[in-house]
Formats: sequence, structure tokens, C-alpha cells
Amino acid sequence: MSETLFPTSSQPGYRSSGTGRELGGDVNPTAPAEIPRLARDTTAEQPWPVSVLSQKFHDAVSKWPGAWIEGQIVEINTRRSGSAYLTVRDNFEDISISVMGFRQFAVMARDFHQGDRVVIHGHPDLWVKQTRLSFMADDIRRVGTGDLKQQIEELRKKLKGEGLFDLERKVPLPEFPTRIGLVCAPQARAEGDVITNARLRWPTIEFTVVHAHVQGPQCPPDVIAAIQRLDTDPTVDVIIVARGGGSFEDLLGFSDEGLVRAAASCQTPLVSAVGHEDDWTLIDLAADLRASTPTDAAKRAVPDVNEQLQIVAEGRRRIRDRITNMVGNESRLIEGYANRPSLTQPLLMLERPQRLVDEAGQRLDIALRRIVDDAGLTVEKLHASLTALSPQSTLNRGYAVVQASDGHVVDDSSSVHEGDGLTITLRHGTVVATAESAVEETTPARQGQ
Repeated sequence: MSETLFPTSSQPGYRSSGTGRELGGDVNPTAPAEIPRLARDTTAEQPWPVSVLSQKFHDAVSKWPGAWIEGQIVEINTRRSGSAYLTVRDNFEDISISVMGFRQFAVMARDFHQGDRVVIHGHPDLWVKQTRLSFMADDIRRVGTGDLKQQIEELRKKLKGEGLFDLERKVPLPEFPTRIGLVCAPQARAEGDVITNARLRWPTIEFTVVHAHVQGPQCPPDVIAAIQRLDTDPTVDVIIVARGGGSFEDLLGFSDEGLVRAAASCQTPLVSAVGHEDDWTLIDLAADLRASTPTDAAKRAVPDVNEQLQIVAEGRRRIRDRITNMVGNESRLIEGYANRPSLTQPLLMLERPQRLVDEAGQRLDIALRRIVDDAGLTVEKLHASLTALSPQSTLNRGYAVVQASDGHVVDDSSSVHEGDGLTITLRHGTVVATAESAVEETTPARQGQ
């Protein structure tokens, strides 16, 4: 059981010659008798083991000279101490190369970022275990800001100047959507993340999924068509554009001008869920809402059914408490009314008014009596005065009133002539007489005249 398929020089049957490693002698009968020295000598019966081919590749690559290369950093990882891994893209062609370096190069690479344009010195290297070609770097220098990053920044400024990123253009997401339009790659993990998390939060939510390329030159037109299709669907309440994380180069399609304009002009609320939280694209600025991940987009697009049930339960409890308080207050108010003396002993309501009426009647009686008494006294006084001044009082004392035929009172004998008719009014009755003569009597008063 110690035999191996490809014995080394320490095993029996192995010999080395100018034509390369050869097998001979008493060895495993299933092993090839000889390994061809050159690739053109290999056959289906005498192939090279993968390890031999990988080693020959390594030997050939190790002879290549070092070189300076120029490109743009689209991905960089310097998180491990003493090592750095970069993906450098050609400035003009869609071609990238993996670059790695250790020790001093890793220290130098920490000063660089995604989007930087650099020149790097190193030599080709092949990792035998996976036959993977890379560029082993030992020096890196900055040339300038990467063309792609600069172009995206200029496009961002242009579109911002047109108002495509203004907050006034943002459309709020519906509080209770019934259908979500999802744009993602076929069989993408993002699709499962969005659908699963959305239905965990809101089980009745429905989806209209439109698959599109989310990377490469076909990405912008596919995503534009998907957005426009979902935007014209009246059953779709919100649109989610989802893609998992990737390098700066992988996400370039979501910074395409046409795609950004399509997202900005979309009438249906649009959620951008492209890449991870640290990734950014121009569609994030044009969308109505930017989610850090597809899972985050699902959580923000639909409400949580448990939270809504709690809100409903809390609302019902408040309504029930308010109704209970209102009924209690009205019951206490009615009870207070029912226990008032005005209802239990209604006649008590008349006691005070009756007292007021009685007192007013008494005061009115007293006042009227006083008025009558005062008026009686006044009448008596006037009657006495009238009686004293009345001509009848004079007649009662024995005097008489003489009147001429024309009714005038005769108060001077000189006005009476013989034969004039006279009417004499006495205490009781009158006497009609004729004057026989008139004698003028001299009185002290007349004498004084």
C-alpha cells in the first residue's frame, strides 16, 4: 500500500535521463511506463499529470521578465497584515488582472483606494496548486484618479445639476403595498432574500419578478426595460432593483446614464438595493429609497405584520378604554342628576319661589295700604279745604246769593234798578223777586274810598 501512481526518484523503478523523468523496472502495472518530455510527445495513452503541466507552466512563467503595468484599481483588499490583493483594470479595454504582493508592497498598498489609477511593478507568477496566473507586485505608484471613477463623478454632477436627485422628486413608498415588482438576476440570491424576508414580514405580499442582467454591457438596457415594464403595470405598488455585492467594476452598469434617468423618471416608487452598504452607484441617488442590501429593501418596502397587529391591538384597547370612560362619566352624570333634590323632591324647587312670592305679596299689600292711607288723608284735607271755601258753606251760615236776570252775581246795589228781576239763592232753594228800589249803603270801606 506504499506504492504511488507517480513514484519519485527514491522509489524503485524511477530513473532520470536526458529525456526527463522515466518509469521502469518493477512498478505498479497501472502506471504509465514513461512521461513524455515535451508537450508534443503526449498522447491519450501517455498524458501529462496535471501537476506536471502546472509545474511546467510555473517554470516557464518564472522566466518571464518583470514589467511595469498601468491600470485602475477596481478592487483592493489590504485587511490582512503583510499582504495585499488588488484587481486592476485596463484604462481602455474591459480587461482585468489579479495583483498580489507581500511585506513592503502591502504597506505601500494601504495608501491606495478603489478608483485610483496606478502603475505597478512586478513579475508574473503562477500558483501551482490551482494553476492560477497572477502578477506578483513589489512596487506601486499613483498616476491619478481613475478614469471610470472620474467619469461617474462628472456624470453625478451633471445629473444633480438637472435636478434628478432632488428630494422633491422622491415618491414616498406606500404604507401597505399589495404587489412588489422585483428586478434581479435569474436564480440570484438577492431574489430569495427579498421574497423570503418580505413574506416573513407581510405574508400576503405578492411579487412580479423580472429577470435581467445585472453585470456587464447588457445590464443597463435589461434593467431599463424591466423598470419600464413594471412601471406600466398598474398592479405593482413598489419596484425593487436588487443585486448582491460585487466589485466596483461589477456594479458599473448601475451608474449608466440611461439607467439613472429611467430610475428618476419612474412614477412607481423605486427602491435601490444594489451591492452592500459600502457600495454606491448613481441609481442609489435617483431612486426614491436606497437600501443597504436586498434584505434591507424587503424590510423597508413592507410593514411588519406583528407590529401592525400590535398597533391594531393598542388602538382597540384605547378605543375600549375611551368608550368605557365615556360611559362611566355619563353614568355618573345621570346618577348625579337622578339623586338631585329637584328630582327626588320636586316640591322643594317651589319653596324658595313661593317664599319670594309671599314676601312680595306682603310688601305689595303694605305698600298699597300706605298709598291708600296717604291718598285718603290727602282727600280729607282737600275735602276740608273745599268745604271751607265752598259757597254752600256761606249759604249754610245764613247768607244768600243774588243774581241778576243774566246770571251775574249782584255785588253792588248800584247795578240794580227798580223793576229788575233777581234770583236769590238760599241755603235751601231759590227765590225769584223784583227789585222795588236800590239803596246805596255807606260802609266804612266805601267811606274810605
